[in-house]
Amino acid sequence: MGKSLIIYFSHTGENYFDDGLKQLEKGNTEIFAEHIAKAVDGELFKVEAVKEYPNGYYACCDVAKEELHQNLRPELKKQLADISAYDTIFVGYPIWWGTMPMAMFTQLEKLNFQGKKVAPFATHEGSGFGHSLTDVQKCCSGAKILDGLQIRGCKVEKSENKIAEWAKGCVKK
Repeated sequence: MGKSLIIYFSHTGENYFDDGLKQLEKGNTEIFAEHIAKAVDGELFKVEAVKEYPNGYYACCDVAKEELHQNLRPELKKQLADISAYDTIFVGYPIWWGTMPMAMFTQLEKLNFQGKKVAPFATHEGSGFGHSLTDVQKCCSGAKILDGLQIRGCKVEKSENKIAEWAKGCVKK
């Protein structure tokens, strides 16, 4: 089993759930990423934009929509420059407007994925992966894209076993 890296973006604050809006101290995608790291003894890298996204759900949605429509690449607080030490790269994000947040594009487009295994994972509240898998494939050119795992954000905390089984399978491929 080679080294694994989990690159993810997660939003804290107000999030949408089946039964309305809830305030989260830790984002659903971050919990997902931590479950993966625990299962495969992987290293975590959190993608964070310099300009923080609004706490409020609807305000955050507006900013995310504007970034997508303008095809922006938000500046990041820190960036990974080299992933050569890793065999399996897990790439995780919430689904915003059918794909990953634009901050993920900023990070992924800077990396050399040649010969890597990439396992996408996403949180959502009903949209599944949207068209994000196509975007991951474009951003991670040269990688072998493995079958991803998407889970409703409201179910992530109770999905540790499912996540662990999937993550361990990805590392073995």
